Amino acid sequence: QVQLVESGGGLVQAGGSLRLSCAASGRTHEINVMGWYCQAPGKKRELVASKSRGGRTKYADSVKGRFTISRDNAKNTVYLQMNSLKPEDTGVYYCYVETFWGLEYWGQGTQVTVSS
Repeated sequence: QVQLVESGGGLVQAGGSLRLSCAASGRTHEINVMGWYCQAPGKKRELVASKSRGGRTKYADSVKGRFTISRDNAKNTVYLQMNSLKPEDTGVYYCYVETFWGLEYWGQGTQVTVSS
């Protein structure tokens, strides 16, 4: 089992920045991928960014150049630095991890609201 605790959401004006953090505990040695999904109101949950243990990163096209994912493997923590935020970035952001065996674990979600 892997447990995830997220922090860093909130309300920000358009053009502002937020930094999300997600700390993993438990069987952290089994974690391969760490990342973030966003579920906007009325929409399905979608990938925002992910990073593998080996450093491979993925970003949604809508956030490229504005968001940066990073991880500290020693602290089992993944971060999402969000700059130049737009109202369409509003949603619940979920941390997730995928193990080497394909198991997925999800955080409880943190609300990000960007006002225009």
